[in-house]
Amino acid sequence: MSLKVELLEQSFEQVKPQADEFISSFYDNLFADYPEAQPLFANTHMTKQKKMLLSALVMVVENLREPDVLSESLKGLGARHIKYGTLPEHYPLVGNSLIKTFGQYLEANWTEEIQQAWVEAYGAITTLMLEGAEYTPEEVAL
Repeated sequence: MSLKVELLEQSFEQVKPQADEFISSFYDNLFADYPEAQPLFANTHMTKQKKMLLSALVMVVENLREPDVLSESLKGLGARHIKYGTLPEHYPLVGNSLIKTFGQYLEANWTEEIQQAWVEAYGAITTLMLEGAEYTPEEVAL
């Protein structure tokens, strides 16, 4: 996995001061763009869910230079998401909303290069989570 680690770290640092708002905006984007995703969260405590998503993002960025740790963590995360009813077709919805939210928060600092870095990173994250969930990458259209 040859991700653009510095671009990912730097861009994430820029949104960290507004992390709670960023996560709320992510869910606003997800539910506005993909209303079909909302029922997946019907029985979810959203405050707790937002904290878990933020923790997962922090874990990813903090472990970009530790691919073995990151790989194991993401596979475990993918396995746990089966219990929540997450299917392969849900991953692109989350990815699209995440990328859109980064663009909204980075504004003028959201370059094509940074966008591509996050698209590639999310693709790698998805692949590892699907492996943990025991789906093959072919089962999801990225």
